[in-house]
Amino acid sequence: MKLVILDHNGVINQSSETFIKTPDEWEPIPNSIEAIARLTHFGYRIVTATNQSGIGRGLLDMVTFNAINDKMYKAVAQAGGRIDSIFFCPHTSADKCRCRKPKTGMFEEIMQRYGTDLKNTPTIGDALRDLLVADAVGALPILVLTGKGKATREMDKLPPRTQVYDDLSAAVDAIVGFA
Repeated sequence: MKLVILDHNGVINQSSETFIKTPDEWEPIPNSIEAIARLTHFGYRIVTATNQSGIGRGLLDMVTFNAINDKMYKAVAQAGGRIDSIFFCPHTSADKCRCRKPKTGMFEEIMQRYGTDLKNTPTIGDALRDLLVADAVGALPILVLTGKGKATREMDKLPPRTQVYDDLSAAVDAIVGFA
């Protein structure tokens, strides 16, 4: 199975220091929706894995989180793409859960749900925690320089196999062989 794992904020949509709390605040990064559609057309299944501590902090509830995701689903569908699943951690770092990236619980759930290991599965994020969890499960860490990506690259702590691209569109071109 061809699978790609994407983070949300800073990869698909613009990130915010104050969290994305409403559908109106959700804005796609230029060309990200079309990039997801290209993955779909090339036979990839797309899942997202996202920390959503805004839920645990009481900044948004599940109804609002679902409305934000509905807006994303519709935008991707209009472009001819599909997101198969959304995996998320609603906890804050104080909760010490197993699902909050860079811990592997969310990725273990992806493996269980899809009946596959994640060896070399492209995993695209803008934060170090996205890359660390990818590396921990044997996936291929890919950093995009949108969102927190430029600051993450400057940390000089990237896992050894990390690939770096300007944005999701450039990363997808590399995945499907257009780079």
